[in-house]
Amino acid sequence: MTTPTAGDLRIAGLTRLSTVDWPDALAATVFLQGCPWDCFYCHNPALIAPRAAPAMTWDEVAAFLDSRIGLLDAVVFTGGEPTMQPALLPAMAEVRARGFAVGLHTGGAYPRQLARVLPLVDWVGLDIKAATADDYTAVTGRPGSGERAWQSLELVLAQQRVRADADRPLQYEVRTTVHPDAIDESGLTALGCRLADAGVRAWAVQRFRDTGTRAPLPRGAGAYRAVALDGIPTARFDRVTVR
Repeated sequence: MTTPTAGDLRIAGLTRLSTVDWPDALAATVFLQGCPWDCFYCHNPALIAPRAAPAMTWDEVAAFLDSRIGLLDAVVFTGGEPTMQPALLPAMAEVRARGFAVGLHTGGAYPRQLARVLPLVDWVGLDIKAATADDYTAVTGRPGSGERAWQSLELVLAQQRVRADADRPLQYEVRTTVHPDAIDESGLTALGCRLADAGVRAWAVQRFRDTGTRAPLPRGAGAYRAVALDGIPTARFDRVTVR
């Protein structure tokens, strides 16, 4: 089997400057093609297909990064699902070799691959979509997705604890998109309690927005209604961010 290289990455796009993909950092964001899940509220549905033609090469990304050394703080890998691609690890290694910090957005679909790359990651935004397996499947359209995501959360929290006093601690944020077909008020409260019980200290609750989504939403059920957020157990977290 050929060892993957950064050049094997299927890259869907590059945002050359972002202030939102990693809180408090100036970052370039690399979008990777492919995701094993089909979340009905996905904001990047064009990135789901794993074999779509790439928009650019890693050499093009690397050349851009070389021109931004000393100007950008970090590079964030997002998708799609970045951990779907074996070439993610060598790409992260190249980013670190250039002196950039490494960020990762993931849904946790591949815990074993996540475990491999976490030592190279400085900040991770992990999507946790629901508290129960059935609710997870309703969101992703894939049985077993909830078990994988919660296993990935365990990996992130364990890595954060191991590196808590290290020179390069792991920062993280758990994120949940709130759509009434995915989670209601009682489900949001239950999810918050489960996250807090697991040891999560930073939770971002994101109201659904239809920018970039499919119309109509696949597997949608009826008219949209806003989910009340006043049942979030905020006292159990160090930080709850509502977006």
